[in-house]
Amino acid sequence: MKNLFKSINFWFAFGLTAIYGVIGLLLLDMGMADYGWGLFVILPFCIGIAAGLTAKPREAFKGVLNSLIVLFLAILITATEGVVCLLLMLPIFALAVGIGYLAGKAIRGILRQNHNRAQVQLIPFVLFLAAISAENKIAPSEGAVYEVSSEIILPYSPEEVYDAIKSVDTLIADKPFLMKLDLPVPQKCILEKEEVGALRICYFEGGRIVERITALERGKILKMDVIDYELTGREWLGFKEAIYYFEPAGNGGCKMTRVTTYTTELHPRIYWQPLERTGIEQEHEYVFRNLKRDLVNAHGPR
Repeated sequence: MKNLFKSINFWFAFGLTAIYGVIGLLLLDMGMADYGWGLFVILPFCIGIAAGLTAKPREAFKGVLNSLIVLFLAILITATEGVVCLLLMLPIFALAVGIGYLAGKAIRGILRQNHNRAQVQLIPFVLFLAAISAENKIAPSEGAVYEVSSEIILPYSPEEVYDAIKSVDTLIADKPFLMKLDLPVPQKCILEKEEVGALRICYFEGGRIVERITALERGKILKMDVIDYELTGREWLGFKEAIYYFEPAGNGGCKMTRVTTYTTELHPRIYWQPLERTGIEQEHEYVFRNLKRDLVNAHGPR
């Protein structure tokens, strides 16, 4: 270990990774980069290439890993992003670093007879900047709207379920896995007036979501536009609508459908969309669990 920390390759890769990471975060903060391919794929790929190009790539790779650990800890300490965000990012980031590392070693093998490879180390950095610039030019100005829907069957009438969900004084339930880590936990939802145009405010640990009623009918529908939201470290996600549908089910029960529509800046979509769906579904599940408790307290078990 002592020899490792004396390695020029280790510290070169450590410093280069830190520089890449800081530049990526600064570009993101200044609005010059997006939460997309450049940040989640090209940047780690370039970091891997740079490590693979060094004279002792294994030592350099360890420098990359140590530098990324420091960067991720700094992001958590400064509350730039939360635990869940980093954990969900790790698989695609690590895969890109690994592929870049192998590509760098392959390039190094091709250039083995070339004693002047210093200029080659500039290629990954140029590639990263080119990718960021290209992504900014081709990215759509407005993201698509996505929808996540969850259903639950309850042994209570649609009117009873509607009354229990329209305004919730305190949400208490077992937390799904991601909420135990860092996903926002709702605490209460207050409906100011039961009429179209009224506000419904949902408070979370560290923020809130403000909704305006656009349609409501007891036992049938509660539909709201999200007009404001303040959730720490999640500027890449934008909420649009929150909708509850109530339908009669067998034996006097109710099928309630919760729909959340949202926009997102995260790319590639093939990777992020299933993860976003899972996170929102777990938020729905938490509300469902609390709803069951409230219905039992109000009307008794059925």
